Amino acid sequence: MLQGHYLAVLEARDVDEFRSAVLRFTQDIGFNTVSAVTVVEQHGQDADFIAVGNTPPGYEEAYQRVADSRRDPVLQHLKRQSVPLVWSQDTYLKTGLGDLWEEQAAFGYRTGVAMALHLPEGKHFLLGVDRDAPLPEDRRELTRIVADLQLFAVHAQDTALRILVPPSRQPERPALTVREIEALKWTMEGKTAWEVGTILGISQRTAVMHINNAMHKLDCATKHQAVLKALRLGLIH
Repeated sequence: MLQGHYLAVLEARDVDEFRSAVLRFTQDIGFNTVSAVTVVEQHGQDADFIAVGNTPPGYEEAYQRVADSRRDPVLQHLKRQSVPLVWSQDTYLKTGLGDLWEEQAAFGYRTGVAMALHLPEGKHFLLGVDRDAPLPEDRRELTRIVADLQLFAVHAQDTALRILVPPSRQPERPALTVREIEALKWTMEGKTAWEVGTILGISQRTAVMHINNAMHKLDCATKHQAVLKALRLGLIH
């Protein structure tokens, strides 16, 4: 069922579509609020923070206070690690910050799962889902939720970088030939090299050559990575 969410967020064409995909995924895995934050560090300048989510209006001021963010144990974890964090009131009590939890709990932030992807060139993607209800006691169910969040984050960060990052900070788009783009498009549809060759009216060997050339230009080790990167860069849709 969640496969549709991964594809929807990957194919989002603008901020509204991206936000809608993130919110639908959040609700389907049983959470009320979500925050997807793209961070772009620039040498000698303040980092850019671009957030998408549904933070309650009354909590905006508290959410954006820098002083609190420097104390918040969840945010401090995300700054240093890529391992997902399952948090609750105990997370704050153990660090002597029960007051922060009390403040956010009034807005529905009582428990949640958060993770960060630290990417090359000073780019980071943070994704956190939160809710008022306790987290599942069944470890298998909780593990499944964390795994779903991790997989969704991998897809969402590609789109966030494509849509939210300023053009001046976007990676340079490699120049793929028409045949290389066509080969990637059909690979995205799950076609084998033989099928791609048949569709395009070329030999299987030539189809493999076009796919390999695209992988090389995109600096990817597999054709599946090449497809994802081509989607993120807007080379295929």
